[in-house]
Parts: sequence; C-alpha cells; structure tokens
Amino acid sequence: MKISYYPGCTLKTKAKNLESSALACLDALGVEYEELPRWNCCGAVYSLSDDDLIHLIAPVRDLIRVQEQGFDTVLTLCSMCYNTLARANELMKNDEVKRGTINDFMDEEPDYKGEIKVVHFLDFIRDEIGWDKLKANVKNPLNGMKLAPYYGCTLLRPGDVSIDKSNSPVVFEECMEALGAEIVKFPKAIECCGSYQVLGNPEAALKVSNDIITEATAFGAEAMALTCPLCDYNLGHRQEEMLKKYEGTKALPMFYFTQLMAVALGVDPENYNLDLNQAVSQEFLKGKNLLEKVST
Repeated sequence: MKISYYPGCTLKTKAKNLESSALACLDALGVEYEELPRWNCCGAVYSLSDDDLIHLIAPVRDLIRVQEQGFDTVLTLCSMCYNTLARANELMKNDEVKRGTINDFMDEEPDYKGEIKVVHFLDFIRDEIGWDKLKANVKNPLNGMKLAPYYGCTLLRPGDVSIDKSNSPVVFEECMEALGAEIVKFPKAIECCGSYQVLGNPEAALKVSNDIITEATAFGAEAMALTCPLCDYNLGHRQEEMLKKYEGTKALPMFYFTQLMAVALGVDPENYNLDLNQAVSQEFLKGKNLLEKVST
C-alpha cells in the first residue's frame, strides 16, 4: 500500500512531534507514503465567506499536485489541513459554477474536478489498516492509561467531511482502545478549544480550554489525546496560564494521538519528539513505565 502524504506548514515547525511519530507509525504498519512535492500551505482555514473563491486556490493547487503525483488519495495529519482540503475538494466536485471560475483563474494549472479523496490519519487507519491489525502490532500497550480522546471541531464539521458521526463519533476512541488505553468519554470532546480566538480574544479562549480540561479531569482522565496543533497550543501550552488563573485546575498531560500510537507500536523513542510536549506529559509516560528513554 502506498499513499500520497500532505504535511502542511505547522508539522514542519512547531508540531514536528505530530509528523515524526505519525510517519514512524506508518513505517511500523508497513504503509508506504510519498510526501507531496511542491506542496503549499492549505490556507489554514476554510473561508466562511461563500464568495471568497480566492481562498480556495491554495488547497486546490495542493489537490492538483496529488493528481500530478499519480495518486487518487491524499493522507493528512493536521485536522485543520484535513478540513480545508476536504471542503475545497467537495466544492470542486459538486459546484460546477465555482469550479469553472477557479479553474479559469488558475489558467496555468490543469483543470481539477474533485477527483482526489482526502483522508485523515484516523479514518485511514480504521478503513485501510483496521483495528485488529493495529492491535496485533502493539508491542507496548497503553494498559492502565485513562485517556480522553479530544476531537475538537474540524474532524467532525461540517457533516459532509466528517470522519465519523458528528454528534457521536467513536473512531478516535476505537483507535486508542486498540492500543490498550482505557477510554474516558466526556461531552466537551467534540467542542471547540477556542481555536483562533486565542489571537482575537485570548482570555475567552483560555476559559473555553480550561473548561474542557476541567471536565475531562472530572470524568477521570489522566491524559488527553489530540489531533490538532492549534488544540495542542490552546489546551497544552497554555496550561501554565490556566493553573495560575483558575483555582482547582489540575495539569493534564497532552499528547498527539500519533505519539501514543508510536509508544504502543514500540518505535524508536526519538520519533516521539517529547521535548515539544509539556514536562508533565513526559513525566506521565515515565510514571506509566512506557518509556525506555526520552528524546531531549
């Protein structure tokens, strides 16, 4: 099995721990991948303006690159990238008028009609690998870890690009359960972390993120699994602010789900890049005897 892989910008900078652990997992599972050549930023978010077609040029160009690469499917890791590429693809597939306008504008590119399938790592593992095979490859099970999978917004909304049932998803839980974790379900797992409000209204974003962490902890979570670099920033890297501002808040270790998968599959710990996680996250894995060494 070989697939096109779109990394996106943040995975090459502040979220290297998401990319390195994910690619190591693909290697461990026998999946060949080829990074998309000449990729550009996906645009970061899908425009909320119905007539903002210029914002779609970036993701459509990436989809054209996949087509030129000779693949019919592209794999994404960042949930923001997944959402932006998948929604742009749906528009190009289903809206003839806007498709024509965009293709006419990109007169030096081949026409694109939405032929590429955009998948996220989670539904790729579910649909192409399967939980049984994933479980069979586990060497270092996450036994005794009370884990709260956090979806956030962009994997589940809008419904036409959701990787699972928008209001009652199970794919993330099933993935982590296959790795041996004890799953902690909590209502705010499908609510927004505050997203880019961290720029426009950072105090409001901090409150939203603190509410998510507080609820997950109240439901018994010892750690949280994430898929999105922005969620990691809001929920993880701003925890020190929460601990100072909100009485009763407890530190909660945060991991990209691919890091936990890499731990369970027994890949080289250097691929975890735990130096980019909170110190409490590193200590948590040590306390669970899940690390032989920690990358520094």
